[in-house]
Amino acid sequence: MPPPTSDVFDTVRSVLVETLGVEPEAVTPGAVLKDDLGAESIDFLHIVFELEHVFSIKIPREELFPESVLNNPRLRKGGPIPSDLLAELKRTMPYADHAVLDADPRVERLSSLFTVGAVVRYVAGKLPAATS
Repeated sequence: MPPPTSDVFDTVRSVLVETLGVEPEAVTPGAVLKDDLGAESIDFLHIVFELEHVFSIKIPREELFPESVLNNPRLRKGGPIPSDLLAELKRTMPYADHAVLDADPRVERLSSLFTVGAVVRYVAGKLPAATS
């Protein structure tokens, strides 16, 4: 059995507080890394590095933050996200809550996928089952 999600959340919160320099109270499950916590591109790399170190896991490039989909040239600011790219995001990011994009599939809403809760679910899914 993996560690309880609350333990994973507490550790992810610590990583984000340290990496992003935010107050612990700001790091809630629904907080969006970029919009609410001010994460920038370089911060995502640092977050991955710290999560790998703290949890002793390997996070393959593109798995937590799939840049190849997010930087697709077919995505245009102010435009809708093509349905095939929405499907690809759902396939590559099953740990993310896609409700916001389901309701409003505009490129500007992509950041809504990258919440603290999504990171917690991703990490929890990477952890090995605890031995009894």
